[in-house]
Amino acid sequence: MSDKIYLTEEGLQRLRDELEKLRTVDRPGISKQIAEARDKGDLSENAEYSAAKEAQGLLEMKISRLESQHAKSRVIDESRIDTYTVQILNKVKIKNRSNNMVMEYQLVPVTEANLKEHKLAVNSPIARGLLGKVVGDVVDVNVPSGTVSYEVIDISI
Repeated sequence: MSDKIYLTEEGLQRLRDELEKLRTVDRPGISKQIAEARDKGDLSENAEYSAAKEAQGLLEMKISRLESQHAKSRVIDESRIDTYTVQILNKVKIKNRSNNMVMEYQLVPVTEANLKEHKLAVNSPIARGLLGKVVGDVVDVNVPSGTVSYEVIDISI
């Protein structure tokens, strides 16, 4: 697995915002829960204390994972993206050749994928099949339901 994690400027900002929230809101909130549970007496039989300590452990693991991601993050230079071939951050309009349905997706880093927003992870089967293609190319993509043939209609930023 690569040491670097590629993000858009927007994706990096979301990562920073989440880290800030976890550090400044969630961490003090759990500390307060632990203090309140500790005040209730015997810690060996205190379910609230045990639950709060477990939540603290999970939170610290999440903070650590996000800090690691942040340290490995590299912002993709959008000024170097062109529209001749399909590449990450391009919007690609494709046509399913079996039913003539036209779809448009933006190829994004894995951490920013969201099908509701038509953002397709660059490592998904469809995106991997489209990478490097030009307008007019036809690509056969193996998906769980079989092989689907797509034609690249348009590439934009």
